[in-house]
Amino acid sequence: MLPDLDSLALFMQAAEECNLTRAAEACHITVPAASRRLSLLEHQFKTKLFERHSRGLQLTPAGEHLLKLTRDVVAGVHHMRAEMTNYASGSHAVLRVHGNTSAMTQFLPGDIADFQAAHLQVRIVLEECWSEEAVRRVKGGQADLGVVVEGCDTSGLWCRPYRSDHLAAVLRDDDVLGGASVAFADLLERDLVGLEGSSTLTRLLTAQAAQQMRPMALRVQVRSFEAVCRAVQARLGIGILPLAAARSFAHAMHLKVLPLTDPWAVRRMHLCARSQPPAQTPVGTLIAHLEACAAAGPAAA
Repeated sequence: MLPDLDSLALFMQAAEECNLTRAAEACHITVPAASRRLSLLEHQFKTKLFERHSRGLQLTPAGEHLLKLTRDVVAGVHHMRAEMTNYASGSHAVLRVHGNTSAMTQFLPGDIADFQAAHLQVRIVLEECWSEEAVRRVKGGQADLGVVVEGCDTSGLWCRPYRSDHLAAVLRDDDVLGGASVAFADLLERDLVGLEGSSTLTRLLTAQAAQQMRPMALRVQVRSFEAVCRAVQARLGIGILPLAAARSFAHAMHLKVLPLTDPWAVRRMHLCARSQPPAQTPVGTLIAHLEACAAAGPAAA
């Protein structure tokens, strides 16, 4: 009996999460049902796929190899579904682009809109996610193109430079801290409002504080740039966000935005795909367009 796609998708989720409960939740089934599906896969392949520990799941060598094969299968299924959707929508191609929050808040939607207007035969499906999630989806075949910030692990992917952003402090407009800009070190005595710990930005700030051998008082953690600004507005601390994104909220929330003077505060973005696409394919044409957008004007910093 052949393994079904739902079981393979569950296996891939469990392998990436290293946790059966989270994998079951992501696949919208119960934990006992998920456990039975994985056991059936092991029975069908006649080999052990996971080592089960109190701290979670760990792939065996056979499981590691099956994960690579499963990603190819799932990618093929996603591609097949997208291609069939083309016939229903009248488009000739569907591209799934997953962009990190910084790019989505600043320049990516405009760049994509310009491409879409000139290529009506291509349908763009655009989704926001963390950089690490975009990498995972590109590797797994759920996305054709990822837009990620430097600092995340893109090993095994084909990458090209895109735009950049500039980090800035976000404060209430009546805050005593003034000037045209500020150094990160001058903020470490204050309570900070940041994104959740899995975000690339929070990991960057934590690492920079550690390099200065000083603690970072992350008082509030949220999931969006707007939520950071609302917490700052409520006097819960100060935030650090991409400059252009912070400025978009500043006027309405009575905030001021001070660019960071630290060299690492300028972050580069990358376009990433599973492999280099031929230039004349839809994804190759899109990448060339995005590179041209980045070259034509300054980054949204």
